Amino acid sequence: MVISNVDNGGPVHPDAGDFMQYPSFFEQVESIVVRDPLAEFLGAFEKGVMQFDYVDVVRLAGHSCPTVAGAYLMARKGLKALYGDELPVRGEILVEMHESNGEGVCGVIANVLSFITGATEMGGFHGLNGRFDRRNLLSFANDIPTPVRLIRQDSGQAVSMIYDASVVPADPLMGALFSKTLSGAATPEEALQFGQMWQARVKMILLDFANDPGLMSLRSV
Repeated sequence: MVISNVDNGGPVHPDAGDFMQYPSFFEQVESIVVRDPLAEFLGAFEKGVMQFDYVDVVRLAGHSCPTVAGAYLMARKGLKALYGDELPVRGEILVEMHESNGEGVCGVIANVLSFITGATEMGGFHGLNGRFDRRNLLSFANDIPTPVRLIRQDSGQAVSMIYDASVVPADPLMGALFSKTLSGAATPEEALQFGQMWQARVKMILLDFANDPGLMSLRSV
């Protein structure tokens, strides 16, 4: 929706808060803070410090689900395991995926990890005079024992991660509502109820089960 015009004749859009609404628990999820030397070099963020929130990866993926939530937790917990109390250095982290791109939900997880760590395949930033190259930091079909492994380029320290959302139960009614909503047979009330049940499970993953070893296990190398 376009409202009024500014002095130069261009359109003015309403603030996103006028129409963008999402579950309040999104803002309760612990943030991820990193330092990006490229962002500092080009003056995008002071000292290169930037913050990622769960709502950011929801915007990236276009949806909030157990997979997106798990990828966010893997990024947060994996970076914490690699850097401790230091700020993780975006653009200097290798992301290795066990599955090939396009297999299962591997691509969805990789997109989130790429967004937060800056790691890309060949389509990423080429760098400046040999610095800040983001290419070939993300790879697929690796012979690794876990679905995901993050590696610090400077030290070689690595952390392998396994995520299993099945430990977080879904509402028993959600399956039937999912089928009805997907087929278009659900009433507006049923569709709303399904969405609320879906996000209730995501909330449990991110807030109630976030530190459950059954949900996620990490092994540092």
